[in-house]
Amino acid sequence: MYYNSIREQDVLFFKNRLGISNVLVEDGLDEYASDHTEDIVATPEIVVFPKTTKHVSLILSYCNENKIPVTPSASLTGLSGGGIPIYGGVSMSMKKMNSILNVDVKNFQATIQPGVINEEFQNFLQSKNLFYPPDPASKGTCTLGGNFALNAGGPKAVKYGVTSNYVLNMEIVLPNGTVFWTGANTLKNATGYNLTQLIIGSEGTLAVITKAVVKLLPLPSEKLLMLVPFDNNVDACDAVNSVMLSGCVPSSLEFMERDAVLFVQEQNYCVIPFKISKTTSSYLLIEIDGNSKKLLLEQSEKIYSILQKYKCGEILFAEDSLDQKKVWKVRQSIGLAVKSYSVYKEEDTVVPRSELVTLLSSVKEIGKKYGFRSICYGHAGDGNLHINILKENLEESVWTDIITDAIREIFELCVQLGGTISGEHGIGLVQKKYLDIPFTKEQLELQKNIKTLFDPNMILNPGKIFN
Repeated sequence: MYYNSIREQDVLFFKNRLGISNVLVEDGLDEYASDHTEDIVATPEIVVFPKTTKHVSLILSYCNENKIPVTPSASLTGLSGGGIPIYGGVSMSMKKMNSILNVDVKNFQATIQPGVINEEFQNFLQSKNLFYPPDPASKGTCTLGGNFALNAGGPKAVKYGVTSNYVLNMEIVLPNGTVFWTGANTLKNATGYNLTQLIIGSEGTLAVITKAVVKLLPLPSEKLLMLVPFDNNVDACDAVNSVMLSGCVPSSLEFMERDAVLFVQEQNYCVIPFKISKTTSSYLLIEIDGNSKKLLLEQSEKIYSILQKYKCGEILFAEDSLDQKKVWKVRQSIGLAVKSYSVYKEEDTVVPRSELVTLLSSVKEIGKKYGFRSICYGHAGDGNLHINILKENLEESVWTDIITDAIREIFELCVQLGGTISGEHGIGLVQKKYLDIPFTKEQLELQKNIKTLFDPNMILNPGKIFN
């Protein structure tokens, strides 16, 4: 595919139509050249900041007509390279479209723009006693638009589901500038193909989301958090199913291997509010929520009795919200702590929950075979394991070639176990070479045809998901 470079007349067009303050041409371009994916850098030729749907439509129609690639970006916290403008061209930052347009308390709905920060949205809803469950570890910086593009999950997915369970309707702009809504603001909709769900998780390759109507829930008034240290990973993974089979449904059920916690401590990302025992191999972070403190205490006692069957250390109970935040800070800091230590490849594997221990032990064996160290953690409650493969002192040739074989081996195992190669981070730039593992040629061809139908000139986020 041939693309045109940005010309002076293109710059003048954007400045005239968007305003000079909404166009970046020289200083500051590097800020939009990378996300949190390894050490990949590709600098855009220009960054534009639309403030309205009309702006987005104008940018896309102009670029489509002039064969200029457009890479939508949010807060660039992604881990698959989805926001990196590998063909140069235009980086379209949605950060100025960041308004909460409406909260309909009677219907438990909100209408928002894509640049709204996830945590800011959650905090705003709390004042109205409402709740939006999807909460990625990067919720303090990631945007809802980015969450929609990747169908983000987070710790609460085990009880409440992922982003796609909460988006009812979207206003989108096609690559040719056409604007329309994808669905209806209703809890049920069996009218034609479900375009809303098609756009969610499409990684900005089919259309640009400019508004969304999301479903809300009543805010749970009570939470209780348990941190459980295990002497071995087999017990930790087995305990996950035992807790779920008990009838208690945690709002979060997270896994952290000991090395992950040590990384947070060693890189000084936060204070570790518990003792790290030498005999501990891993931790489960179990949160339960609801509106009855009495009921939560009964559930915690039931979970406690289940955990006594395993080789665990002293269980930490955190009922106070401040104590809970301190423990959660450890879990949320793992990825950043690892990144500050070494370039790494993060593999977002997901398998049926009962196969988690097989995946985890196999990853360690594959690491020995190929000579890399890994830090593992993730959403044990839904079988989603994040595998951080550290570069450390590996030679560049090993890192770029040999480790690719190791990742393929891990992904093939995931599919053999009934899982797939990404649970919530997407395919983007770095995982597309592995799509032949979960998909047949026919499946891939069908998906490529969908891309071509939406974007015949291939201007929108080119090079992502498919070559």
